[in-house]
Amino acid sequence: MTKDMTNGSPMKLILGFSVPLLFGFLFQQFYNLVDTLIVGRYLGVDALAAVGATGSLNFLIIGFCMGVCNGFAIPLAHKFGAGDLSGMRKFMMNAVYLSGIFAIIMTVLTVAFCRPILHLMQTPDNIMESSYQYIVIIFLGIPVTYLYNLISSVVRSMGDSKTPVVFLILASFLNIFLDLLFILVFQIGVAGAALATVIAQAVSGVGCVVYSRANFKDLRTNHEERAVNKEYMITLCGMGIPMGLQYSITAIGSVILQSAVNTLGSNAVAAMTAGGKISMFFCSPFDALGSTMATYGGQNVGAKKLDRVSKGLKSCSILGIGYALLAFVVLAVFGKNLAGFFVNGAQPEVIANAARCLFWNSAFYIPLAFVNIVRFLIQGMGYSKLAVLAGVCEMVARALVGFAFVPVFGFIAACFASPVAWIFADAFLFPAYFHVYKKTEKMFGKNKEV
Repeated sequence: MTKDMTNGSPMKLILGFSVPLLFGFLFQQFYNLVDTLIVGRYLGVDALAAVGATGSLNFLIIGFCMGVCNGFAIPLAHKFGAGDLSGMRKFMMNAVYLSGIFAIIMTVLTVAFCRPILHLMQTPDNIMESSYQYIVIIFLGIPVTYLYNLISSVVRSMGDSKTPVVFLILASFLNIFLDLLFILVFQIGVAGAALATVIAQAVSGVGCVVYSRANFKDLRTNHEERAVNKEYMITLCGMGIPMGLQYSITAIGSVILQSAVNTLGSNAVAAMTAGGKISMFFCSPFDALGSTMATYGGQNVGAKKLDRVSKGLKSCSILGIGYALLAFVVLAVFGKNLAGFFVNGAQPEVIANAARCLFWNSAFYIPLAFVNIVRFLIQGMGYSKLAVLAGVCEMVARALVGFAFVPVFGFIAACFASPVAWIFADAFLFPAYFHVYKKTEKMFGKNKEV
Protein backbone atom coordinates (compact mmCIF):
# COMPACT_ATOMS: atom_id res chain seq x y z
CA MET A 1 0.00 0.00 0.00
CA THR A 2 1.45 3.35 -1.09
CA LYS A 3 1.44 6.37 1.21
CA ASP A 4 1.31 10.09 0.42
CA MET A 5 3.62 11.84 2.91
CA THR A 6 2.84 15.35 1.67
CA ASN A 7 -0.27 15.77 3.85
CA GLY A 8 -0.98 15.16 7.53
CA SER A 9 0.98 15.30 10.78
CA PRO A 10 4.75 14.90 10.12
CA MET A 11 5.26 13.12 13.46
CA LYS A 12 2.51 10.57 12.76
CA LEU A 13 3.67 10.02 9.19
CA ILE A 14 7.29 9.57 10.23
CA LEU A 15 6.36 7.15 12.99
CA GLY A 16 3.96 5.23 10.76
CA PHE A 17 6.52 4.90 7.99
CA SER A 18 9.59 4.26 10.17
CA VAL A 19 8.11 1.55 12.45
CA PRO A 20 7.79 -1.07 9.66
CA LEU A 21 11.24 -0.05 8.45
CA LEU A 22 12.55 -0.47 11.99
CA PHE A 23 11.20 -4.02 12.17
CA GLY A 24 12.93 -4.72 8.88
CA PHE A 25 16.27 -3.35 10.05
CA LEU A 26 15.92 -5.14 13.38
CA PHE A 27 15.30 -8.47 11.68
CA GLN A 28 18.18 -7.81 9.31
CA GLN A 29 20.49 -7.11 12.23
CA PHE A 30 18.93 -9.96 14.19
CA TYR A 31 19.94 -12.54 11.64
CA ASN A 32 23.35 -10.84 11.38
CA LEU A 33 23.63 -11.22 15.16
CA VAL A 34 22.54 -14.85 15.05
CA ASP A 35 24.91 -15.43 12.14
CA THR A 36 27.77 -14.04 14.23
CA LEU A 37 26.62 -15.87 17.36
CA ILE A 38 26.52 -19.22 15.57
CA VAL A 39 29.97 -18.65 14.07
CA GLY A 40 31.47 -17.54 17.39
CA ARG A 41 29.85 -20.26 19.49
CA TYR A 42 30.26 -23.25 17.19
CA LEU A 43 33.32 -22.40 15.10
CA GLY A 44 35.38 -20.47 17.67
CA VAL A 45 37.05 -17.10 18.16
CA ASP A 46 39.25 -17.40 15.06
CA ALA A 47 36.23 -18.03 12.84
CA LEU A 48 34.46 -15.06 14.44
CA ALA A 49 37.54 -12.93 13.79
CA ALA A 50 37.68 -14.19 10.17
CA VAL A 51 34.15 -12.94 9.51
CA GLY A 52 34.84 -9.71 11.40
CA ALA A 53 38.05 -9.02 9.49
CA THR A 54 35.97 -8.73 6.29
CA GLY A 55 33.34 -6.45 7.83
CA SER A 56 34.69 -3.12 6.59
CA LEU A 57 35.48 -4.52 3.15
CA ASN A 58 31.98 -6.00 3.03
CA PHE A 59 30.51 -2.60 3.91
CA LEU A 60 32.73 -0.90 1.32
CA ILE A 61 31.22 -2.93 -1.53
CA ILE A 62 27.74 -3.91 -0.32
CA GLY A 63 27.25 -0.41 1.11
CA PHE A 64 27.89 0.99 -2.37
CA CYS A 65 25.21 -1.31 -3.80
CA MET A 66 22.70 -0.21 -1.17
CA GLY A 67 23.56 3.46 -1.60
CA VAL A 68 23.19 3.31 -5.37
CA CYS A 69 19.74 1.70 -5.06
CA ASN A 70 18.62 4.28 -2.48
CA GLY A 71 19.83 7.04 -4.79
CA PHE A 72 18.00 5.58 -7.77
CA ALA A 73 14.77 5.81 -5.73
CA ILE A 74 15.02 9.58 -5.16
CA PRO A 75 13.81 10.64 -8.65
CA LEU A 76 11.01 8.09 -8.27
CA ALA A 77 9.93 9.68 -4.98
CA HIS A 78 9.98 13.12 -6.62
CA LYS A 79 7.81 11.90 -9.50
CA PHE A 80 5.43 10.11 -7.14
CA GLY A 81 5.12 13.23 -4.96
CA ALA A 82 4.40 15.30 -8.07
CA GLY A 83 1.77 12.79 -9.26
CA ASP A 84 3.72 11.84 -12.43
CA LEU A 85 3.33 8.04 -12.34
CA SER A 86 4.44 7.46 -15.93
CA GLY A 87 7.64 9.39 -15.28
CA MET A 88 8.16 7.34 -12.14
CA ARG A 89 7.88 4.08 -14.11
CA LYS A 90 10.36 5.31 -16.75
CA PHE A 91 12.88 6.07 -14.03
CA MET A 92 12.22 2.67 -12.46
CA MET A 93 12.97 0.72 -15.66
CA ASN A 94 16.15 2.66 -16.37
CA ALA A 95 17.20 2.02 -12.77
CA VAL A 96 16.72 -1.71 -13.40
CA TYR A 97 18.98 -1.57 -16.46
CA LEU A 98 21.69 0.36 -14.63
CA SER A 99 21.53 -1.97 -11.63
CA GLY A 100 22.13 -4.97 -13.88
CA ILE A 101 25.19 -3.33 -15.44
CA PHE A 102 26.60 -2.26 -12.07
CA ALA A 103 26.02 -5.72 -10.58
CA ILE A 104 27.92 -7.56 -13.33
CA ILE A 105 30.91 -5.21 -13.29
CA MET A 106 31.18 -5.13 -9.50
CA THR A 107 30.91 -8.91 -9.13
CA VAL A 108 33.75 -9.55 -11.59
CA LEU A 109 36.07 -6.93 -10.07
CA THR A 110 35.48 -7.75 -6.40
CA VAL A 111 35.86 -11.51 -6.82
CA ALA A 112 39.10 -10.98 -8.75
CA PHE A 113 40.69 -8.62 -6.23
CA CYS A 114 39.35 -9.59 -2.79
CA ARG A 115 42.35 -11.74 -1.80
CA PRO A 116 44.97 -9.02 -2.57
CA ILE A 117 42.83 -6.52 -0.65
CA LEU A 118 42.71 -8.81 2.40
CA HIS A 119 46.51 -8.98 2.28
CA LEU A 120 46.72 -5.18 2.07
CA MET A 121 44.48 -4.97 5.13
CA GLN A 122 47.04 -7.04 7.09
CA THR A 123 44.53 -9.79 7.84
CA PRO A 124 46.18 -12.14 10.37
CA ASP A 125 47.60 -15.31 8.75
CA ASN A 126 45.63 -17.65 11.00
CA ILE A 127 42.31 -16.32 9.69
CA MET A 128 43.25 -15.33 6.12
CA GLU A 129 41.82 -18.36 4.31
CA SER A 130 38.55 -18.33 6.25
CA SER A 131 38.18 -14.59 5.64
CA TYR A 132 38.67 -15.13 1.91
CA GLN A 133 36.16 -17.98 1.76
CA TYR A 134 33.54 -15.85 3.49
CA ILE A 135 33.93 -12.62 1.54
CA VAL A 136 34.31 -14.12 -1.94
CA ILE A 137 30.91 -15.84 -1.56
CA ILE A 138 29.34 -12.58 -0.36
CA PHE A 139 30.75 -10.81 -3.43
CA LEU A 140 29.40 -13.51 -5.75
CA GLY A 141 25.99 -12.57 -4.34
CA ILE A 142 26.21 -8.91 -5.40
CA PRO A 143 23.51 -9.33 -8.11
CA VAL A 144 20.94 -10.48 -5.53
CA THR A 145 21.98 -7.60 -3.27
CA TYR A 146 21.07 -5.21 -6.08
CA LEU A 147 17.84 -7.10 -6.75
CA TYR A 148 16.45 -6.84 -3.22
CA ASN A 149 17.66 -3.31 -2.49
CA LEU A 150 16.44 -1.83 -5.77
CA ILE A 151 12.94 -3.29 -5.48
CA SER A 152 12.75 -2.27 -1.82
CA SER A 153 13.83 1.29 -2.65
CA VAL A 154 11.29 1.56 -5.48
CA VAL A 155 8.44 0.41 -3.25
CA ARG A 156 9.53 2.71 -0.38
CA SER A 157 9.66 5.70 -2.75
CA MET A 158 5.90 5.22 -3.18
CA GLY A 159 5.38 5.38 0.58
CA ASP A 160 5.16 1.63 1.26
CA SER A 161 7.62 0.63 3.95
CA LYS A 162 5.83 -2.62 4.89
CA THR A 163 6.13 -4.88 1.85
CA PRO A 164 9.96 -5.04 1.77
CA VAL A 165 9.97 -5.76 5.50
CA VAL A 166 7.72 -8.80 5.14
CA PHE A 167 10.16 -10.42 2.73
CA LEU A 168 13.13 -9.35 4.83
CA ILE A 169 11.61 -11.08 7.86
CA LEU A 170 11.11 -14.26 5.83
CA ALA A 171 14.72 -14.00 4.67
CA SER A 172 15.89 -13.57 8.27
CA PHE A 173 14.35 -16.84 9.41
CA LEU A 174 15.59 -18.62 6.28
CA ASN A 175 19.10 -17.27 6.91
CA ILE A 176 19.13 -18.58 10.47
CA PHE A 177 17.87 -22.01 9.36
CA LEU A 178 20.50 -22.21 6.62
CA ASP A 179 23.23 -21.08 9.05
CA LEU A 180 22.44 -24.01 11.32
CA LEU A 181 22.13 -26.39 8.39
CA PHE A 182 25.39 -25.43 6.68
CA ILE A 183 27.49 -24.98 9.83
CA LEU A 184 26.18 -27.69 12.18
CA VAL A 185 24.93 -30.34 9.75
CA PHE A 186 27.05 -29.94 6.61
CA GLN A 187 29.99 -28.50 8.61
CA ILE A 188 31.31 -26.22 5.87
CA GLY A 189 32.53 -23.51 8.25
CA VAL A 190 32.37 -19.77 7.62
CA ALA A 191 31.57 -20.42 3.95
CA GLY A 192 28.23 -21.77 5.18
CA ALA A 193 27.43 -18.48 6.90
CA ALA A 194 28.12 -16.59 3.68
CA LEU A 195 26.06 -19.00 1.57
CA ALA A 196 23.15 -18.67 4.00
CA THR A 197 23.21 -14.88 3.63
CA VAL A 198 23.31 -14.91 -0.17
CA ILE A 199 20.59 -17.55 -0.59
CA ALA A 200 18.27 -15.84 1.91
CA GLN A 201 18.68 -12.48 0.19
CA ALA A 202 18.02 -14.05 -3.21
CA VAL A 203 14.77 -15.57 -1.97
CA SER A 204 13.76 -12.25 -0.42
CA GLY A 205 14.54 -10.30 -3.60
CA VAL A 206 12.66 -12.66 -5.92
CA GLY A 207 9.69 -12.76 -3.57
CA CYS A 208 9.57 -8.96 -3.40
CA VAL A 209 9.64 -8.73 -7.22
CA VAL A 210 6.82 -11.28 -7.71
CA TYR A 211 4.61 -9.68 -5.05
CA SER A 212 5.18 -6.13 -6.31
CA ARG A 213 4.36 -7.04 -9.92
CA ALA A 214 1.15 -8.70 -8.80
CA ASN A 215 -0.07 -6.07 -6.33
CA PHE A 216 1.22 -2.62 -7.40
CA LYS A 217 -0.61 -1.49 -10.52
CA ASP A 218 1.36 1.77 -10.52
CA LEU A 219 4.53 -0.23 -11.27
CA ARG A 220 3.17 -1.95 -14.38
CA THR A 221 4.89 -0.52 -17.44
CA ASN A 222 4.02 -0.24 -21.12
CA HIS A 223 6.39 -0.53 -24.09
CA GLU A 224 7.21 3.19 -24.15
CA GLU A 225 8.01 3.28 -20.43
CA ARG A 226 10.43 0.34 -20.79
CA ALA A 227 12.58 2.17 -23.34
CA VAL A 228 16.19 3.02 -22.50
CA ASN A 229 16.43 6.76 -21.85
CA LYS A 230 19.87 8.40 -21.76
CA GLU A 231 18.69 11.49 -19.88
CA TYR A 232 16.95 9.40 -17.23
CA MET A 233 20.07 7.27 -16.80
CA ILE A 234 22.23 10.37 -16.35
CA THR A 235 19.81 11.67 -13.70
CA LEU A 236 19.78 8.29 -11.93
CA CYS A 237 23.57 8.08 -11.94
CA GLY A 238 23.72 11.65 -10.64
CA MET A 239 21.66 10.52 -7.64
CA GLY A 240 22.76 6.91 -7.22
CA ILE A 241 26.52 7.03 -7.67
CA PRO A 242 27.08 9.83 -5.13
CA MET A 243 24.97 7.96 -2.56
CA GLY A 244 26.89 4.77 -3.26
CA LEU A 245 30.19 6.62 -2.97
CA GLN A 246 29.03 8.12 0.29
CA TYR A 247 28.78 4.63 1.78
CA SER A 248 32.04 3.52 0.18
CA ILE A 249 33.99 6.63 1.14
CA THR A 250 32.81 6.15 4.72
CA ALA A 251 33.85 2.52 4.48
CA ILE A 252 37.37 3.40 3.31
CA GLY A 253 37.94 4.89 6.74
CA SER A 254 36.55 1.69 8.25
CA VAL A 255 38.92 -0.40 6.12
CA ILE A 256 41.88 1.64 7.37
CA LEU A 257 40.64 1.31 10.94
CA GLN A 258 40.09 -2.45 10.46
CA SER A 259 43.64 -2.77 9.17
CA ALA A 260 44.89 -1.10 12.34
CA VAL A 261 42.76 -3.37 14.55
CA ASN A 262 44.01 -6.42 12.62
CA THR A 263 47.54 -5.65 13.84
CA LEU A 264 46.30 -6.06 17.43
CA GLY A 265 45.57 -9.77 16.86
CA SER A 266 42.55 -12.01 16.32
CA ASN A 267 41.21 -11.47 19.87
CA ALA A 268 40.94 -7.73 19.25
CA VAL A 269 39.27 -8.39 15.88
CA ALA A 270 36.79 -10.76 17.55
CA ALA A 271 35.98 -8.17 20.26
CA MET A 272 35.42 -5.44 17.67
CA THR A 273 33.25 -7.84 15.65
CA ALA A 274 31.02 -8.75 18.61
CA GLY A 275 30.73 -5.14 19.78
CA GLY A 276 30.07 -3.92 16.26
CA LYS A 277 27.31 -6.44 15.59
CA ILE A 278 25.49 -5.57 18.81
CA SER A 279 25.89 -1.86 18.15
CA MET A 280 24.49 -2.24 14.63
CA PHE A 281 21.42 -3.93 16.09
CA PHE A 282 20.85 -1.04 18.50
CA CYS A 283 21.47 1.47 15.69
CA SER A 284 18.61 0.08 13.58
CA PRO A 285 16.18 2.84 14.68
CA PHE A 286 18.61 5.46 13.35
CA ASP A 287 18.73 3.64 10.01
CA ALA A 288 14.93 3.51 9.93
CA LEU A 289 14.59 7.21 10.70
CA GLY A 290 17.16 8.04 8.03
CA SER A 291 15.43 6.01 5.32
CA THR A 292 12.12 7.56 6.35
CA MET A 293 13.47 11.08 5.95
CA ALA A 294 14.79 10.27 2.46
CA THR A 295 11.29 9.34 1.30
CA TYR A 296 9.61 12.09 3.32
CA GLY A 297 11.98 14.74 1.98
CA GLY A 298 11.72 13.44 -1.59
CA GLN A 299 7.95 13.43 -1.71
CA ASN A 300 7.55 16.85 -0.09
CA VAL A 301 10.16 18.48 -2.32
CA GLY A 302 8.41 16.88 -5.31
CA ALA A 303 5.13 18.41 -4.05
CA LYS A 304 6.94 21.75 -3.35
CA LYS A 305 5.96 21.74 0.32
CA LEU A 306 9.23 22.90 1.82
CA ASP A 307 7.69 24.02 5.12
CA ARG A 308 6.83 20.38 5.85
CA VAL A 309 10.47 19.40 5.40
CA SER A 310 11.64 21.49 8.36
CA LYS A 311 8.71 20.28 10.49
CA GLY A 312 9.60 16.70 9.64
CA LEU A 313 13.23 17.27 10.61
CA LYS A 314 12.16 18.59 14.01
CA SER A 315 9.81 15.65 14.66
CA CYS A 316 12.38 13.09 13.55
CA SER A 317 15.10 14.68 15.70
CA ILE A 318 12.95 14.39 18.82
CA LEU A 319 12.45 10.68 18.13
CA GLY A 320 16.16 10.14 17.45
CA ILE A 321 17.39 11.89 20.59
CA GLY A 322 14.89 10.08 22.81
CA TYR A 323 15.94 6.69 21.51
CA ALA A 324 19.67 7.52 21.72
CA LEU A 325 19.40 8.21 25.44
CA LEU A 326 17.46 4.98 26.05
CA ALA A 327 19.97 2.88 24.07
CA PHE A 328 22.92 4.32 26.00
CA VAL A 329 21.39 3.34 29.33
CA VAL A 330 20.70 -0.22 28.15
CA LEU A 331 24.17 -0.78 26.68
CA ALA A 332 25.96 0.84 29.62
CA VAL A 333 24.23 -1.55 32.01
CA PHE A 334 24.01 -4.75 29.95
CA GLY A 335 26.87 -4.42 27.43
CA LYS A 336 29.07 -7.11 29.00
CA ASN A 337 26.16 -9.55 29.25
CA LEU A 338 25.30 -9.06 25.59
CA ALA A 339 28.92 -9.52 24.51
CA GLY A 340 29.06 -12.77 26.47
CA PHE A 341 26.57 -14.37 24.09
CA PHE A 342 29.09 -14.35 21.26
CA VAL A 343 32.04 -16.08 22.93
CA ASN A 344 32.26 -18.50 25.80
CA GLY A 345 33.26 -17.40 29.29
CA ALA A 346 36.84 -18.58 28.74
CA GLN A 347 37.47 -15.43 26.67
CA PRO A 348 37.20 -12.62 29.30
CA GLU A 349 39.46 -10.24 27.35
CA VAL A 350 37.25 -10.43 24.25
CA ILE A 351 34.08 -9.88 26.31
CA ALA A 352 35.56 -6.93 28.24
CA ASN A 353 36.79 -5.19 25.09
CA ALA A 354 33.49 -5.74 23.28
CA ALA A 355 31.62 -4.18 26.23
CA ARG A 356 34.05 -1.25 26.24
CA CYS A 357 33.40 -0.69 22.54
CA LEU A 358 29.64 -0.72 23.15
CA PHE A 359 29.80 1.76 26.00
CA TRP A 360 31.79 4.42 24.19
CA ASN A 361 29.89 4.06 20.94
CA SER A 362 26.48 4.34 22.60
CA ALA A 363 27.61 7.42 24.54
CA PHE A 364 27.67 9.24 21.19
CA TYR A 365 24.44 7.96 19.68
CA ILE A 366 22.89 11.44 19.57
CA PRO A 367 25.47 12.64 16.99
CA LEU A 368 24.83 9.38 15.10
CA ALA A 369 21.09 10.09 15.06
CA PHE A 370 21.69 13.40 13.32
CA VAL A 371 24.14 11.84 10.85
CA ASN A 372 21.34 9.57 9.61
CA ILE A 373 18.44 12.00 9.83
CA VAL A 374 20.07 15.06 8.28
CA ARG A 375 22.15 13.26 5.67
CA PHE A 376 19.26 11.21 4.30
CA LEU A 377 16.99 14.25 4.33
CA ILE A 378 19.52 16.16 2.22
CA GLN A 379 19.67 13.22 -0.17
CA GLY A 380 15.89 12.96 -0.36
CA MET A 381 15.72 16.65 -1.24
CA GLY A 382 17.87 15.86 -4.29
CA TYR A 383 21.36 16.87 -3.15
CA SER A 384 23.14 13.51 -3.08
CA LYS A 385 26.47 14.93 -4.21
CA LEU A 386 26.59 17.33 -1.29
CA ALA A 387 25.82 14.56 1.20
CA VAL A 388 28.86 12.63 -0.07
CA LEU A 389 31.09 15.12 1.72
CA ALA A 390 29.68 13.93 5.04
CA GLY A 391 31.05 10.50 4.14
CA VAL A 392 34.43 12.11 3.43
CA CYS A 393 34.37 13.62 6.94
CA GLU A 394 33.68 10.18 8.44
CA MET A 395 36.43 8.62 6.35
CA VAL A 396 38.99 11.21 7.46
CA ALA A 397 38.07 10.74 11.11
CA ARG A 398 38.32 6.94 11.08
CA ALA A 399 41.52 7.01 9.04
CA LEU A 400 43.04 9.50 11.48
CA VAL A 401 42.22 7.28 14.45
CA GLY A 402 43.45 4.17 12.61
CA PHE A 403 46.75 5.67 11.48
CA ALA A 404 47.62 7.88 14.43
CA PHE A 405 45.95 6.60 17.60
CA VAL A 406 45.38 2.82 17.42
CA PRO A 407 49.14 2.08 17.08
CA VAL A 408 49.79 4.21 20.18
CA PHE A 409 46.78 3.60 22.44
CA GLY A 410 45.60 0.21 21.17
CA PHE A 411 42.03 -1.08 21.34
CA ILE A 412 40.58 1.80 23.36
CA ALA A 413 41.45 4.21 20.53
CA ALA A 414 39.50 2.04 18.07
CA CYS A 415 36.45 2.38 20.34
CA PHE A 416 36.43 6.14 19.71
CA ALA A 417 36.80 5.94 15.93
CA SER A 418 33.07 5.95 15.14
CA PRO A 419 32.13 8.67 17.67
CA VAL A 420 34.82 10.95 16.23
CA ALA A 421 33.55 10.16 12.72
CA TRP A 422 29.96 11.04 13.64
CA ILE A 423 30.99 14.37 15.15
CA PHE A 424 33.06 15.24 12.06
CA ALA A 425 30.08 14.41 9.82
CA ASP A 426 27.63 16.50 11.86
CA ALA A 427 29.98 19.48 11.71
CA PHE A 428 29.47 19.40 7.96
CA LEU A 429 25.84 18.26 7.74
CA PHE A 430 24.13 20.99 9.74
CA PRO A 431 25.52 23.90 7.66
CA ALA A 432 24.89 21.81 4.52
CA TYR A 433 21.21 21.34 5.40
CA PHE A 434 20.63 25.07 5.91
CA HIS A 435 22.37 25.76 2.60
CA VAL A 436 20.22 23.18 0.80
CA TYR A 437 17.03 24.47 2.41
CA LYS A 438 17.70 28.07 1.35
CA LYS A 439 18.71 26.99 -2.16
CA THR A 440 15.53 24.94 -2.58
CA GLU A 441 13.45 27.80 -1.18
CA LYS A 442 14.89 30.20 -3.76
CA MET A 443 14.31 27.66 -6.54
CA PHE A 444 10.64 27.27 -5.59
CA GLY A 445 10.28 31.06 -5.41
CA LYS A 446 11.61 31.47 -8.95
CA ASN A 447 9.23 28.82 -10.26
CA LYS A 448 6.28 30.71 -8.74
CA GLU A 449 7.42 33.93 -10.40
CA VAL A 450 7.54 32.20 -13.77
